[in-house]
Amino acid sequence: MARRKLVAGNWKMNTTLLEAVALAKAVAQGAAASNAEVAVFPPFTWLAAVGEALRSSSVALGGQDVSSEQKGAFTGEVSPAMLTETGCKYALIGHSERRHILGESDATINNKLHAALDVGLHVVLCVGETRPEREKDGMKERVFERQIFAGLAGVTANQMAKVVIAYEPVWAIGTGLTATPEQAQDAHKFIRGKLSQLHGETIGAATILLYGGSVTADTAAGLFAQPDVDGGLVGGASLKADAFLKIIAAAG
Repeated sequence: MARRKLVAGNWKMNTTLLEAVALAKAVAQGAAASNAEVAVFPPFTWLAAVGEALRSSSVALGGQDVSSEQKGAFTGEVSPAMLTETGCKYALIGHSERRHILGESDATINNKLHAALDVGLHVVLCVGETRPEREKDGMKERVFERQIFAGLAGVTANQMAKVVIAYEPVWAIGTGLTATPEQAQDAHKFIRGKLSQLHGETIGAATILLYGGSVTADTAAGLFAQPDVDGGLVGGASLKADAFLKIIAAAG
């Protein structure tokens, strides 16, 4: 099944306002001819300005996280409706930094995912293993299975049309290491099999799977050529327009 490529830039806690707007404009201009879908995830404080910079472009806007609550006394939280009102199409959920640094549980991630889907947002659900989990025999597969089944608990077949899965080998994020194309393909194939187990082969085959482990302009083409790798969730390389645009070009 032919799936459209998606390249998403996660800016994390980087950029000033002026830098964010300039970066968004450069990406929008450079990605105009791409056949891939492109999305950027700026800091919450820059969402409105970046959304304005992307107006009339094909580049989608996303929030780096989202609350599991729709409104109320939750100081510092950003609700799903707030993201949609700012023009977001996507919410990033379960990023490894939130799992392993901020301690988010599978249950919290699942609640956030449902809250986002309930207001019509698309979600990018991140899953992946640490180095100790990878090195212990059979552990990485159990981690994938737990994160997929727990993260998607209660999600309907119809809702899966708005779910993207990003595989993040935690051992490769910010370390300079990257999974080989073969390692990425192996993980993506396993994850796609678990999605098929949950919702049937048609949905398993249709779900977009991204690789999210320090993608660069040099590694993108080999990764994106794998049959089950449908693009990338890009961190540091998305902060420089020329590097990010080369990754987008590698996606088609």
